[in-house]
Amino acid sequence: MNGQATRRVSWPLIGWLIAAAVLVTVAAANAHLVYVAVATHPDCVAHLKEAGTREGGFRAAKSDC
Repeated sequence: MNGQATRRVSWPLIGWLIAAAVLVTVAAANAHLVYVAVATHPDCVAHLKEAGTREGGFRAAKSDC
């Protein structure tokens, strides 16, 4: 050695810190998706108002319009 103190890299600690950062990121993304889903209310769109058998025609299960 040349007289300088060398530090050991603690790989298990770095691995746990990376895993914690990934978990926090995923939790924050999920919380954001839940917030957006609850806080927003999209405008009404054209859809069938009553049950029908028209091909490609879908209706809302519970329409707010």
